[in-house]
Amino acid sequence: MDNFLWVEKYRPKTIQDCILPDNIKETFQEFIDTGSLPNLILAGGPGVGKTTVARALCEEMKMDYIVINGSEDNGIDVLRTKMRNYASTVSFDEGNSKEFGKVIILDEADYLHPQYMQPALRGFIEEFSANCRFIMTCNFKNRIIEPLHSRCSTVEFKIGKKDKKPLAGQFWKRVKTILDTEGVKSTDKVTQQVVVKYFPDWRRVLNELQRYSVGGVIDEGMLSNVGEANINNLVSALREKNFTEIRGWVAQNLDNDPTTLYRKIYDGLYTNMESGSIAQAVITIADYSYKSAFVADQEINLVACLTELMVDCEWK
Repeated sequence: MDNFLWVEKYRPKTIQDCILPDNIKETFQEFIDTGSLPNLILAGGPGVGKTTVARALCEEMKMDYIVINGSEDNGIDVLRTKMRNYASTVSFDEGNSKEFGKVIILDEADYLHPQYMQPALRGFIEEFSANCRFIMTCNFKNRIIEPLHSRCSTVEFKIGKKDKKPLAGQFWKRVKTILDTEGVKSTDKVTQQVVVKYFPDWRRVLNELQRYSVGGVIDEGMLSNVGEANINNLVSALREKNFTEIRGWVAQNLDNDPTTLYRKIYDGLYTNMESGSIAQAVITIADYSYKSAFVADQEINLVACLTELMVDCEWK
């Protein structure tokens, strides 16, 4: 199944193959060159390559490693059994490092319980420091407790303005190579727009392209599905307090990234809302945007946000 998914089939195996800003890539390359890997917290948005980098580091440094998903295996028993059993045994391949031979990758570590799982990790990291390192990945570094931050080096996957265009260009070239390898015909206009729309969520780009490539062709028919959300239609429904239209708009645009949707709504405030309502609207949007990272149903969360804007705000 993993080989069927493009995100797994074409996952970079080395740091140099990862699409990252030069300063971030140099940091990781230095770990490899020196053979010394600290405990790490890799923080950044979804799909930017945190887990890929963690795996590439282990592969290049020839470290044994396991991946534990913090959003699924987040009980204290995982630490007491699975992690302890792994960390306490001696690695058969000491790799390039003289210090240790094993790595535990805690994926989505910001979902580990902050009251019992994360505090327990403090002593665990120190107990097995002689032969094991920890790499935690997270979308929200503020959800990792401070004692863990003090035991790890944090690398943030931030992409500055000057890096956006060259990185998007690099990924577009890789996308073209993947499509050619898979025998999928495509047009540059479409693939470029998909990359720009979901930048820098590389995972989302590949998943969307794979989804639309079933017929062996990716053409301009895909653009109607990845186009920008029509904010004008939403504003009209909010102004008229038409809840049915609002629900319909949400259903049509729910395949967009939640962060993008909230940003589009925010950007439309100044031209479509009475000035006296803007302050409350900003607070409302910020609140629901934050909640979108945790809720089980994105549709209900977005509809609730828009309903609050409809009731509490005045539209031009």
